[in-house]
Amino acid sequence: MAEIYIDEVITGPLVKPITIIYSYSDKEWEAFIEEWVDIKKRNYVEVEQIGGAGDMGRDVIAYINKDKPSYQWDCYQCKHYKNPIAPNNIYVEFGKIIYYTFKKEYPLPNKYFIAAPKGVGRKLSDLLNKPTKLKEDVRTTWDKYCKTNITKTTTIDLKGDFLDYFEKFDFSIFERILPKTIIEEFKQKSSANYIKRFGGGLPTRDKLTGNDIPYTTQQYEIKYTNQLIKAYNTDKLSNSFSNENDLINQKPYIDHFRRAREGFHNAEQLRNFSRDTLGEHIFESFQQEIYDRVVDLTEEEQINKFQVAKNVERQAMDLPIESNPLKTRCNVTDKKGICHQLVNDSKLYWVKDDEE
Repeated sequence: MAEIYIDEVITGPLVKPITIIYSYSDKEWEAFIEEWVDIKKRNYVEVEQIGGAGDMGRDVIAYINKDKPSYQWDCYQCKHYKNPIAPNNIYVEFGKIIYYTFKKEYPLPNKYFIAAPKGVGRKLSDLLNKPTKLKEDVRTTWDKYCKTNITKTTTIDLKGDFLDYFEKFDFSIFERILPKTIIEEFKQKSSANYIKRFGGGLPTRDKLTGNDIPYTTQQYEIKYTNQLIKAYNTDKLSNSFSNENDLINQKPYIDHFRRAREGFHNAEQLRNFSRDTLGEHIFESFQQEIYDRVVDLTEEEQINKFQVAKNVERQAMDLPIESNPLKTRCNVTDKKGICHQLVNDSKLYWVKDDEE
């Protein structure tokens, strides 16, 4: 029996990414390849899409360095055809690279990758694996595919100095990239962009355990924990807590304090989850929804700020999240924790300076 995924139960069977890229236009395919290459920044310093009239055989340029004039680069040639790429579909593009590097219009690329949704056909694949045979085939078919098709204004004969250059040209730079490799690498290196392009629902989120929460309050928690202690001091006239240690065995404050820290760290994990899958701006939007719902409560003139904090937490936990993509991966603990994140960011206060 096929495995059933909860997202498919809700939305129906998912369209496979390979099927989606089949439906792209030429321009959409080029844009996708540029986006994919751009995430490989550890290999490249800059990526540029220039495909179109006058591109001289270059659709996407990936700069390894930009040392002028002899910069190093890889070429990604985008071909979006209904069928796998055959020699007659690509030889003129090989001819452009050979001709324009001969003319010194740009340096010879380190690699030249053919990127096509349906890959390359068997014949071209075999030739790419045998550079000497590929060179021979391009030479024998030059007049048919390249001679009058490299430019509209010039006939390019394979003779003289150009023929010498052709014979010395390293045909091993020509390679193909499998579409499944492109999709998988795109998913691994940029899950946020992958989800935007192909959907498929969010990945599962790891459950935070007690071991994931630091035993003692960390420096980055100081603002919201100090605010909590100030709030506890407004609950009873006899309270005079100055730090976390004063809360030991002091119920209900120590229990609330521990729950607040649990919520804060869950919300921090949700922030990281959002950053890695959707982009941090999605989480910021989620935070804003909670802020808008609870900010008025924090501004009420009430002496007992501990009660205010609990009211705010309760309001946040009851807030239905309808439009934010994180709605399927958040829980009530996250919502409560976001309140403490907002205090930690000085966007909310339990006790303001003039109220101490």
